[in-house]
Amino acid sequence: MTSLYLYGILPTPGPAALAIEGLDRQPVAIAQLDGFAFLYSPASQPKYLASRRNLLAHERVLEEVMQQGWRTVLPLQFGMVVEDWQAVSDQLSRPHGAELAGLLARLEGRREVSVKVFWDEEAELERLLAEQPVLRERRDALVGRTLNMDEVIGIGQAIEAGMAARRDAVIGAFRDALGELAFATVENDPLMAGMIFNAAYLIPWEAEPEFGVRVEALDRRFEERLRIRYNNFTAPFNFAQLSPVEVRR
Repeated sequence: MTSLYLYGILPTPGPAALAIEGLDRQPVAIAQLDGFAFLYSPASQPKYLASRRNLLAHERVLEEVMQQGWRTVLPLQFGMVVEDWQAVSDQLSRPHGAELAGLLARLEGRREVSVKVFWDEEAELERLLAEQPVLRERRDALVGRTLNMDEVIGIGQAIEAGMAARRDAVIGAFRDALGELAFATVENDPLMAGMIFNAAYLIPWEAEPEFGVRVEALDRRFEERLRIRYNNFTAPFNFAQLSPVEVRR
């Protein structure tokens, strides 16, 4: 018997047919089970490596389903391979049915968007010192000297506090401008150097144009200080992914 790879769950009945390829270029289909519509494809491997290629393929299936008009999609965690539908029913859809239904209800009429904000830390430090000449003078006075520990700590703490205040001001501006449009917000840890804000928002579908306008306004407000990545279409992993439920093979 061919194993199954699961992508996500839709309210019934779901689409009658899908022209979508999943992992290993396998066709994605819909299965009705315990009052839910499961997105799946035949699994060519007993276990899938969490590579960039596979992760993107998993996400692409969910996004393509949404683009075809089935907006309410509950993502399942990557790598869920099962032997048969009985295991899914016994371990997932029947014991967690109420939770699944609640998550789908939460997503109805809502979408996830995300904002990532970057800055050039060295350039921002120069702006800080330009705006605070006393701090610049303190730093410059120490150049070329052998510093004791108190001096190192003192100037380091002063600069760190100044940078933190600037970072908090930027983050506060994004929170104030965007948060009021969201039903829920998740702020994730920065993923790389230079990233100072990494947030996902669950918003009404019809609110996205206004949300995008506000992101553009923030971009203009901070001019060249920031680089903003705005993703206005993605599966709602941050708000409704069913995890860490494990379906044993």
